[in-house]
Amino acid sequence: MFVIRYKKLFIGLSVFFVAVALASLIAFGLPLGIDFKGGSALEVQYSGVRPTTGAVTTAITAAGFKNALVQPVGTQGFSIETQELTDAQRAQAVAAAQSVAPDQTVTQTSFTSIGPSVGSELKHKAIASIILVLIAIILFVAYAFRQVSKPVSSWKYGFAVIIALIHDLIIPTGVFALLGHFAGAQVDTLFIVALLTTLGLSVADTIVVFDRIREHLKGAKAGKPFPELVGESLSETFVRSINTSAVVLIMVLSLAVFGPASTKLFASVLAVGMFFGTYSSIFLASPLLVVMEQSQKKK
Repeated sequence: MFVIRYKKLFIGLSVFFVAVALASLIAFGLPLGIDFKGGSALEVQYSGVRPTTGAVTTAITAAGFKNALVQPVGTQGFSIETQELTDAQRAQAVAAAQSVAPDQTVTQTSFTSIGPSVGSELKHKAIASIILVLIAIILFVAYAFRQVSKPVSSWKYGFAVIIALIHDLIIPTGVFALLGHFAGAQVDTLFIVALLTTLGLSVADTIVVFDRIREHLKGAKAGKPFPELVGESLSETFVRSINTSAVVLIMVLSLAVFGPASTKLFASVLAVGMFFGTYSSIFLASPLLVVMEQSQKKK
């Protein structure tokens, strides 16, 4: 199997992608939305032709809301995210949006306000949920491969899975840091949902390959060299993994392109996570097993 033959190349590509993602995180940071830092989200809708985003942003900023994020919603509306607003400030923001198009009627369609303490609590719960998912996956893999000891110890299967999952977490997060810097994207609860979904899909693909390796280690192919056995296992599951991921990826990309504005960023993060999750399942986790086995033999 070419994946095992060129394992150093594919592992090197993963290291490169992770390094670029970490660099973007360090350079730009992760922009937190009001879900995690607190604030208000106001949606307004124009009765006629919607003004430009730049014009509305300028008017909102001039009204005193200097750090407001203005994004188009639907065909005639805007979402305005800023600090927590009082009733008077909310009316002031609607009036600022109205000033851009005085000949139109501007209607407030929704308003959400989250206090800083609630946002901080959500942030801690989001981090805790990711950590708990990782721990649950480690325990599952350790239990599922508890009877596998040769030529690679059972804990090394879990180690390869965790490396792949860290890879799948860092890269979409780094991509989102770029989106936040260049497109004004902000981290919300849907971003966390996208990451958790990515972890679930990725580990499912990885376990399918590892389970085939375990079957071969117990079956008639047990006497074959481990790299050859891993290569055959990959060959048997390669088409299934690619086809399954491709179908899901097409649906997610359709949602990112044609879906509502509220889910575009969620779908984009999920699409990136799906792509690199499939990559790590095939081109990272299994080659890591072979590298660990060869390193163990040298020792």
